[in-house]
Amino acid sequence: MLVAAAVCPCPPLLVPEVAAGAAAELDGLRAACLDAVAVLAAARPDRLVVVGPAGPAGPGTHPQGAVGSFRGFGVDVQVQLGAGGPAGERELPVSLAVAAWLLGRTGWSAAPVEGLAVEESLDPGHCLKRGRELADGAARTALLVMGDGSACRSLKAPGYLDERAQPFDAEAARALGAADTAALAALDARLAGELQAAGRAPWQVLAGAAEGAGLHGELLHDEAPYGVGYLVAAWS
Repeated sequence: MLVAAAVCPCPPLLVPEVAAGAAAELDGLRAACLDAVAVLAAARPDRLVVVGPAGPAGPGTHPQGAVGSFRGFGVDVQVQLGAGGPAGERELPVSLAVAAWLLGRTGWSAAPVEGLAVEESLDPGHCLKRGRELADGAARTALLVMGDGSACRSLKAPGYLDERAQPFDAEAARALGAADTAALAALDARLAGELQAAGRAPWQVLAGAAEGAGLHGELLHDEAPYGVGYLVAAWS
């Protein structure tokens, strides 16, 4: 059963070494993410599943100890998902590497960790199904859900300005803040793709996992500093 969830964006710029001189610009976002992860630890889960967009690496699972790095962004920073020795044959996708960095910053030791990378184009029905499967069983499960909102929030955004982006992100923010699983499940996958909202599929995995769990949500952060929607929420 799902006992807690944290929702965080996954820009590599969260890692100060990647952001370099601009690191201070995201201090508030980092603090909010760490607060959300603290909610997970307080729930005393039996296991933590990190869910995020797969990106070019492709979908799949990643065991505790899986490694990732930010060398592709010009810095020699390596991370590991949870404790233990290096494990797994594949490197973590960027979204899960950012999650591993966050967990490392908190000194996560509350529960074993595993990763699940999902295709950004995965249809809502399959997202919900994956979420239900994650929450099935007696184990107290927590989710750390990684994913950005629309990348079309300004003229300088990666996807340029799209007038539909702000309303899309506003509805996602409302749903995440209210732990509204029905509203998350109803997010339009096609529109999300057009708006480059990489968090849509992971959010809908969360919606499936949280069905009937009776969790309460709180929106901790909502901004789009680089034309990309960054949302942070905690469910407990």
